[in-house]
Amino acid sequence: MSPAEISIADLTVSHQRRPAVHHLSGRFAPGSLTAVVGPNGAGKTTLLRAIAGLHRPDDGRIEGAAGQVALLPQQSSLDRGFPLTCLDAVLLGLWGEVGAFRAIPRAGRARAGAALAAVGLGGFESRPVGSLSAGQFQRVLFARLLLQDAPVILLDEPFNALDARTSAELLAMVHRWHGEGRTVIAVLHDLELVRREFPETLLLARDCLGWGPTGEVLTAANRLRARMMAEAWAEQAEACAA
Repeated sequence: MSPAEISIADLTVSHQRRPAVHHLSGRFAPGSLTAVVGPNGAGKTTLLRAIAGLHRPDDGRIEGAAGQVALLPQQSSLDRGFPLTCLDAVLLGLWGEVGAFRAIPRAGRARAGAALAAVGLGGFESRPVGSLSAGQFQRVLFARLLLQDAPVILLDEPFNALDARTSAELLAMVHRWHGEGRTVIAVLHDLELVRREFPETLLLARDCLGWGPTGEVLTAANRLRARMMAEAWAEQAEACAA
């Protein structure tokens, strides 16, 4: 299945009516590789969750994403204390195929084992996820994405707190997905990495400050505007009325 264009029209997404993403419009072209950058609190994670259907917009619309998306959340948002093995965690990627209460077929378990091997964790099937390093756990989450086999992949800070080797190997997987024609959208903080590896960039500071070729978006003027807007944010700002 080839990805559709993801079109965003006048999108506003809020927490308790305080806008996290404000009147955003634009498009992610099919097969594009896009970084989403901006200061803390700029709405980057909220945007990914909205595209994935996990956060309902207050206004506007998102078209082309339904049923096509696999999301890798931030590690900090996940509870690793739950007693799951690596194989169990990867098999969660099959829920969309088999549902929550049906037995996983033998072929599915074989696919999960192959996905673990593909990310360098062959033989880790029975290891508890709570015993893994941050890099090993991120590899497990990438293996789950492999099993989901979605045409649109959303990555929320996929290289945060990882060693250089793990980051390089997972980045290579991102480029393989892009080479296969999948649409990849990644929230990132390392602007040098973005400039070097991501041809398209969306710069968010709740409002869109630039969306297009990375070199045209990550200008000094745009980055200064984003920083100034973030410094002006007030915790008790007026709710978005329109």
